[in-house]
This record gives sequence, C-alpha cells and structure tokens, in this order.
Amino acid sequence: MSDPSASLLGAADSDPDPARGSSPDSQPQRGEPVGQHAGPPAVDDAVTRAGREELLRHPLTLWAAFAIVHTVLILLCLHAPGWPLGDIEAVYKLWVAQSANGGSQVGIDEPWVYPILAYIPMALANLLGPALYAQVWLGLVTLLNAAAFAVLSGGLRPRRARPRWRVTAAWWWLAFLLLLGPIALARIDAVTVPLSIIALLLVAGRPAVGAALLTIAAWVKVWPAALVVALLVASRARLRVLQSAAGVCIIVIAVSMVLGGAGYVLSFVTEQTGRGLQIESPVSTIWMWQAAMGVPHAGVYYDHDILTYQVTGDGTALASTLMTPLMAIAAAVVVLLGALRMREGAHFARVFPPLALALVLVLIVFNKVGSPQFMTWLAAPIVLGLIYRGRQWLPPAVLGLALAGLTQLIYPYLYGELLAATPAMVLLLTLRNLLQIVLLGWAVYALARSRAPRPHHTILE
Repeated sequence: MSDPSASLLGAADSDPDPARGSSPDSQPQRGEPVGQHAGPPAVDDAVTRAGREELLRHPLTLWAAFAIVHTVLILLCLHAPGWPLGDIEAVYKLWVAQSANGGSQVGIDEPWVYPILAYIPMALANLLGPALYAQVWLGLVTLLNAAAFAVLSGGLRPRRARPRWRVTAAWWWLAFLLLLGPIALARIDAVTVPLSIIALLLVAGRPAVGAALLTIAAWVKVWPAALVVALLVASRARLRVLQSAAGVCIIVIAVSMVLGGAGYVLSFVTEQTGRGLQIESPVSTIWMWQAAMGVPHAGVYYDHDILTYQVTGDGTALASTLMTPLMAIAAAVVVLLGALRMREGAHFARVFPPLALALVLVLIVFNKVGSPQFMTWLAAPIVLGLIYRGRQWLPPAVLGLALAGLTQLIYPYLYGELLAATPAMVLLLTLRNLLQIVLLGWAVYALARSRAPRPHHTILE
C-alpha cells in the first residue's frame, strides 16, 4: 500500500500546460504572414508564455543547461583561486593512498570523521590513478547529479508530460549549483545531495526504497539522517521506513565488523564531539566580530587535528559544549511539532517538506561546524517543497539562492579576508548566517501552519 501522498503528487504533476489551452484564434491563418496576426493581446501573451514554457521543458534545453552549469563548475574547481579542490587533493586522496600503499584504513583500522561508506566514492576517484584523482572525482559527482537531474526533470518523457513544478525545481537546482560555485562538487557532501534528491522523489510511492537510499547517503555524510527522521514522522508507512533504514544500518555495521572495523564503525560520532567552533558557524559570528574589533584573546587559528579554522576567545569552550545539546533540543521540538500536525490529520505533502527543511536547518544553524558545503544540503528539501507545494515554496527557494551566492563569495574567493577577520567579510558572513536563521524560522512557521485543510480547500493551492 503506497503512501497517500502518491495521489497528491499525481495531482501536482498534472498542472495544466498553457499551451493546451491556447485559442485557435491565436494561430496564424493559412496564407497569413507570421508576425502580422493581430489577435487579442491577452491571447498573444498566452501564446508567448506557452512557447517559453515549451522551450524550458524541452529535454535539449534542460540538458544543455545542465552541461553548461557543470562545465562552469568543473572549470571553477580546477582553476578558481583559493584551491577549491583542497579537500579532494590534499585529504581524500591522501586517505586513499595511505590504504592503497599498505597503510591503515580510515574507519577500519583507525577512527575517522566520516561514516564508513564515505570511503567508497573516495576510492572510486582513484580508479585512474593519483594523477587524475580530482578529474575522476568531478566526473563521478557530475554523473550522480545527472542521474538525479534525469529523475527530477522527467527523463525522456514528452515535454507536455513533464510536470511544471518538477521542471521549475530542476531549473532552480541548476541555478543553486551555479551560485554555490565549486564547493557544490568539491566535497563529499556532493555525493549525498543527488542521492537524497532521488530518494525524496521516491518516498511518496516507494517509502521503503526512498528510506534505504537516504540511509545509505547518511552513511556517507550524516545529514540525510534528518530526512529519514522527517520521513518517519510524516509517512503513514513509517514501519516500512523504519525497517528499511534499520536493515541498511545492520548491513553496513555487519560488513564493517567483518572487515575488522567494529571498534571504529561509529567513530565519526566521537570524532566530532571534541572539536571547537569553526569560523563560519552561526555561533562563531560572536567571536569573529570580536576578532574584527581587536578584542583581546579573540582570533582565528588552524586546528591541525580537525584540519579546519576555528575561533578562540573567552567563552568559546562553553559555547562548543552547549551547541550539541541545543541542537538536540531544537531537533526534538521540530519533530514534536511535526508529530502533532500528523496526529491532527495533516497531509503528508503539507508536513514532510517543511519538516525536512527545518531539521536540515537545525543541523546547520545549531552546528559548531560551519563548512561552506553545508549549504549543499538545502537543495534536497527545497526541491521537494517546490514539487509538492509549488509557488508556496518560492520564498525559501529565493532564500536558498541568496545563501548559495553569499557562500560562494565567502569561499573560495574571499576566504583569505575572512581568515583575517576584516569587518567587511565578517559582515558578509553575518548576513549569510542570519539568512540561515530566517530560513529556519520560515520552515518552522510553515510546519506550524501545515494543519489539515478544511474540506472545501485543495491541498495544492
């Protein structure tokens, strides 16, 4: 038995195409020169809009845009200032080379900051050898994005069978990637985003399959676990979701134990607990301003164990200790609100998108880490919201684009200025972090308003 949202998605996908409703009077008559037809302005405008929509829905247009965006991103990864491929070439490749040369295997023989499945794409990037490691990585991520884009945009279905808001979401995702810049491809997070998008597009009709794919992604980078939790709360098929997620976890842990990694299979949790406040995290904004104003003891330093820049100053240790329990409390409040709405009879399609977005943003806003690649996480829930709720999700879609653009300015281009804690860059970082909080507020507000509609209202307005 499929989730009831499947029928809703069918309704959402059947938005009328303006081209179907155009009047015969809007077409030039036989023998009449094109461009001299003087139909009513409203009809002419409708024909123009219909033609524009047809062009935007055309597979060649969509895939040409995909190719252009990813070509630009790959060139930026390879040639932009600030070494966008730093983690790929100096960290991931080193981990793989260490194991390939007979050394210890991260996550198996020693603790690791990532879940164990993160090693698979890192190892695959080494298929053509260390010299082409970065290029193979970029190709791998591009192929994953292409798979997600095909599912999202309708694959090879006829143009008029491509639902309007799926196409809108596809174009939004391309814009988001372009605005986010090289970081959209150059981190392990880039592997989890297309997997999560595909999974979210499957959960309505195949909740167990979607849950399994989300859980696999969470064993690459933890954040998709927030989407699994949202699905457990919002789906009527939560038992199947739980069984699917638990099954994947059991398999991953069992394989890790067989390989000798029983002692380190959960080391990614403990490795994160002792770290300080990364400079881009929202809570670190306080000390970044202190550093910019020359407050004694406040500044930026490089942690050689975690391989990241962190803030120092009075109160940072206490803040670092408090952020994890605050994150847990915020997540619990969001989950409780979502559960209350489902208990009241709210529809899956009303609750799931804002719940997913809110939980992802809790992981970002209350995180003592603030890596720029965290912004990639926003793509999956916003794409989901655009498909399920249409124009009601234009505000978070616009905020998401703004966050992506600000993030690219901060990293990689002006990161040196941020490390120097110049007031202008700290102001830019503050704006970016405030927009994250605004987006979280919007998601919680949308979740609070996701009550079951009155009988005479439709789900999609």
